[in-house]
Amino acid sequence: MLKKLLAVCAATLFTLTVYAATVEWNDHAPDTYTVKKGDTLWGISARFLRQPWHWPEIWQDNPKVANPHLIYPGDVLVLRDGHVGVGDTGPRVRESGGEAAIAPIPLSALKQWLKNTRIVGEDTLRDAPHVVGLEEDRLRSSPGQLIYVRGLSAQPGTRLAIVRALGRYYDYPPVSAGAPREVHRQEKDAWRDPRGQILWRHGPNEFTFRGNTRFLGYEMAEIGTAEVTRSGNDVSSALVTTSDVEVRKGDYLLPLDDQPYDAEYVPHAPASVPANMRVIAFSDAFNAVGPLQVVALSRGSEDGIGNGQTFSIYQDGATVSDRTDYPDGSVKKFLHPRDSKAKLPPEFVGHVMVFRTFQRVSYGLVMDSIKPVHLGNFLHDPDSTP
Repeated sequence: MLKKLLAVCAATLFTLTVYAATVEWNDHAPDTYTVKKGDTLWGISARFLRQPWHWPEIWQDNPKVANPHLIYPGDVLVLRDGHVGVGDTGPRVRESGGEAAIAPIPLSALKQWLKNTRIVGEDTLRDAPHVVGLEEDRLRSSPGQLIYVRGLSAQPGTRLAIVRALGRYYDYPPVSAGAPREVHRQEKDAWRDPRGQILWRHGPNEFTFRGNTRFLGYEMAEIGTAEVTRSGNDVSSALVTTSDVEVRKGDYLLPLDDQPYDAEYVPHAPASVPANMRVIAFSDAFNAVGPLQVVALSRGSEDGIGNGQTFSIYQDGATVSDRTDYPDGSVKKFLHPRDSKAKLPPEFVGHVMVFRTFQRVSYGLVMDSIKPVHLGNFLHDPDSTP
């Protein structure tokens, strides 16, 4: 009996220790906080917790919170005793209603990536109708002008999105055994010859000496909308109704995405992290980015990635020469060149939260960082170290 009791106590203590190590309150967490317009779930979570992605764990057992996704301006968040306990302890909300629920992250600053950008697969782009001519044989077209579309099967009155390819994502087999696959983003101009023809669609070579490339998707920007005015067997016509830039030959038409993103999610840790998930592109042509900037990530829904998942970003450790044990010019270094190299541990960079997910690629917002985020940085479970 004593052994069983000790085992139960040990298990309970272990559970509490793990939970305490996982969920940590900020030292100066407020006793109460009134939600304001413009707040985000991440920002509020960071007021209470050192790891804001544990927000769902704090709220899920609280009977006073009907839905942790929906917290409104005017709601009062109460923190008692500075820790989670039983009964009525822990944070709770008093709903006042009225305005729209606050968002997980500052969605207003992400319009381009929430509504105007999408990742499509090989078949989608191959079968998409495309602009072959413009009214009065113009080089560019604006709202109120006709465009002529080939491959379109739609009734007059149908509204469609006009999109333009920005780039494509793919990865290569590793250079050496055991190394991660190389992930790349190729700009649009890099895959067209001077006549504007697409040279290849999957990668530099579908088959390489290292093995097959893996196509991840085309990044498309929605530049406007059009309404079909005439449906033809080969070429149809459509009226440009809106456009952010001028429409030109080679642009594509795709169905409108009425619900391009999901705003009802909370920051949370992933159940698992796909192997070799890395930062593969930035929102702008920078060498590095920082907090509140968008990054493209090399894994998507087919890998279990979902909105709200939060990851730690790490930079691969450098390989250095050990000149103490293996001095330059020594026989020891000559005979053991590999042993003279030391691989440094990865360096923590910051956190990123996924806000939009496609099949093989996802977009994330850098929530915080202690150093710049670079292309190729890898993602890891936020509650452990690599």
